[in-house]
Parts: sequence; C-alpha cells; structure tokens
Amino acid sequence: MTDLTQLTLAEARDGLAARRFSATELTQAHLDAIEAARALNAYVRVTPEKALDGAKASDARLAAGEAGPLEGIPVGVKDLFATEGVRTTACSRILENFVPSYESTVTAQLWRDGAVMLGKLNNDEFAMGSSNETSFFGPVVNPWRREGSETRLTPGGSSGGSSAAVAAGLCLGATATDTGGSIRQPAAFTGTVGIKPTYGRCSRWGTVAFASSLDQAGPITRTVRDAAILLRSMAGFDPKDSTSVERDVPDYEAAIGRSIKGMKIGIPKEYRVEGLSAEIDALWQRGAGWLRDAGAEVVEVFLPHTSHALAVYYIVAPAEASSNLARYDGVRYGLRVPGRDIAELYENTRAAGFGREVKRRILIGTYVLSAGYYDAYYVRAQKVRTLIRRDFENVFASGVDAILTPATPTPAFGIGEMANASPIEMYLNDVFTVTVNMAGLPGLAVPAGLGQEGLPLGLQLIGRPFDEETLFAAGEVIEQAAGRVVAPRWWK
Repeated sequence: MTDLTQLTLAEARDGLAARRFSATELTQAHLDAIEAARALNAYVRVTPEKALDGAKASDARLAAGEAGPLEGIPVGVKDLFATEGVRTTACSRILENFVPSYESTVTAQLWRDGAVMLGKLNNDEFAMGSSNETSFFGPVVNPWRREGSETRLTPGGSSGGSSAAVAAGLCLGATATDTGGSIRQPAAFTGTVGIKPTYGRCSRWGTVAFASSLDQAGPITRTVRDAAILLRSMAGFDPKDSTSVERDVPDYEAAIGRSIKGMKIGIPKEYRVEGLSAEIDALWQRGAGWLRDAGAEVVEVFLPHTSHALAVYYIVAPAEASSNLARYDGVRYGLRVPGRDIAELYENTRAAGFGREVKRRILIGTYVLSAGYYDAYYVRAQKVRTLIRRDFENVFASGVDAILTPATPTPAFGIGEMANASPIEMYLNDVFTVTVNMAGLPGLAVPAGLGQEGLPLGLQLIGRPFDEETLFAAGEVIEQAAGRVVAPRWWK
C-alpha cells in the first residue's frame, strides 16, 4: 500500500470514497508517523483514542453513504483552539492544566464535516513569536535541513507545530492562526501552503486571543487545493463572534484550475526593503513571470505607508494583548501561585506563568495604553493603520485583482541563531505579512521552489476582502509552475 502519510488531503478524500483504504488505516498511519517523529516536537498532546474512535465512526458513515466533506481526514489542531475535554494551553505555563468544557467554532465545524483529531500542535506562547521558540513545551524542529548541514532549523511561528506537522506527514492538514503572519511565514519556511482568510471569515470564538482586531484562523496544508477544501469547512458565520461576517461561504475548491487570463497582478515597489536577499528578489521576479505566462498582466503598484506597518503592528498588537491577557491572574482557572494578598497572588502567578516574550509584549502594550502615552502611540498607530488599509483600497480600486510579494525576507533560520538578536531583528520576519492583518485582507503563502541551501522559499498573494477564490486560482498557477516540494525524512 502507498505510504498514506504522503497523500494530499484531496487524494486521501478520494481514496476513502473509493474504499482503497479505511479511515482507521489512514488515522493509524498518521499516529505511527507522529510517534516516529517525536524529535520534531510538533505535537504537545496526541489523542490516539479520540482519533481512532473518530476514524471508526467515519468508516461507518462512509459505508452508509453519509460521508461529510472531510470524512475520515486526520488533522492536527493548533493549541490555541479550545477542544472539549482535551488540554488547551496556548503553549504557556499559565494554562498548563486547562481542559476546556467547550469546543471552538472552527474545530466544531471540522468535526461536523467528519474530520478526525490527531492531537494538539505546538505554537509560540500565546502566538507571540516568529520561530516557535517561545513555547513552554520547547521549540518545534523544521523537517527541512540545509544541504550538507545537521543544524536544526525553526519552522517559523507562531504556527510552527502546524507547519512542521503538515510538512513532515504527521497530519493531512492543520488549523493555524495568523495575527501578523503566523500562518504564512511558517508555511513559507516549511514548503507548505497557508492562507490567512479575510478578517471575519472564520470565527474567533473558542480561540485563545492575542490581538482581537488582527487574529484570524486559517489552514496550513500541502497543496493549494487542500487549503481550499479545509478553509470551506473552517469558514462561516458565527453569532457567538461579534466580528464574524454573515456571508455565504463559496466552494473554494471550484477556483482551482480557473484561468487567470486577463487578471491584473500588482507588484508593490515598497516591498523591496533593505536586506532583501538577491535569492528572494529573484524568486519574486520568477513568480511574476509564471503569472504573466499564464495570461495575467503584471503592473507596478504603490503602497506608500508600508514602511510604517511594522511599527504600527508592534503598537496595536501588544496593546490588545495586554488587555486580553489580563484575564490570566490565578483566580478562576490556570496556574495559581499564592501570595500574602490578592495583589501578590496576581504578581506571583503572572510572573511564574508567562514567558519572557509574552511579558515583553504585555509591558509594551500597557505602556502604549497608559494615560501619558495613549494619544502619542496607540491613537497615532490606529490612524496610520487606516492609511495602510486605504493604500490597499486604492490599489484594488484601480483594477488590480491581487498583489504578489515575497512571503518572508529569508529562508528558515537555525534554532537559537537569533538568540542574541534584538527583538526588532526577530520582528522583521513579519515585514511582508503584517500589512495584510492591519488591513483585514486575505493572504496566501505558496511554495515557489528551493533556494541555494536546499530550503523552501515562498511567495505571498494578497487579495481583495472575501476574494480568497482569486488567491486560490493564482496560487495554483504558481504551485504548478514551481512544482511541489517534499521535506526529507531524516528523523526516520
């Protein structure tokens, strides 16, 4: 039998429908792969009994002709999504023993459609990080390596467990979240596909909050088609989420293979930032050429406020984080470190429960929201955010259908290689992705081949609000031109 962990989600769906293998066999193959790949540290909790029970139920529905759109498909869940009866920690010590009595809307919709949960995936603590090195459970290891080197590489963050697990064949798809690039950057680092949908497309209910006006759930998969399939189940209106948009969810998979002839693709000159490697610049030009060869018109566009985006993001996101994380105080749930009075209990619990990067961002956020600095920092940042969003509106109003940029300024870097770097240097990993979150737009990261060191490189497509279909159509053109990349199985 073919190695079932090497199938795409679409191939597995079709194989299950044709009864070439069972959901139980497919699930067991992935559980075995997870056990063999412990060195990657992609999962923080594996749920084999739950997975096999779900697979057995899927087999029964498949036999009865009652299969859902994802029937029997094994998936991993980022440890930011609440899963009823299964520990959910946001990879932080402060929630190390929290077991929800409820299910997030996104995961509930996956189980409704027949998906099987393999377990919870590692991520940066409270999704704060670009390398998956801030997790309480330790860093995730990228399944890719530089040619001729055994240096362990980061899979990106914060959804590093999701991207590594998909790349390594430890699930057929994974849920992820993106606040400033946390789906697209790890996808680019691991040769996988990741889409951050339009803000409001996927419910945030039951997902641990980082920055509420920026957070958005989305999938990481092996192919563009797989991302389209998984997003259709994850997306949809949710009355429990006040930011959820009441809008029909299209059949995203129908966009795969659609012609892009006559489409107008924008190339923003502002994304040619200082420090952009020649390798990434060449990749960008190659991607534009692939789209042009497919019949698209490639034009230069202007996004003049892009240079302010990173500064704005690292004011707005920490400000919202400082507010959201105030609930973790040792009183109602999570870690509790006693003190002589209530104030000391708060201080002791938060000091012991939060990691260094989370504390840094809480302090920054509290500072910019303080009485003396609110107008100078937070209010000004929100005004510039409006200008960033208007830049995109002007470009799309001019007839541009999508914008093509690099996904990251570099390929994956080594675990610990940024240990002595300033926080600003680490934050620069998000330079190409944060604008999309600031404007609430959809963004798709697609693998575009291997670089000089044998590592995957990715391109990003940015679309109009609620026009993910155009991104899937254009992304599939890039995927077909570049060819799929498959991570080596060095841990076996």
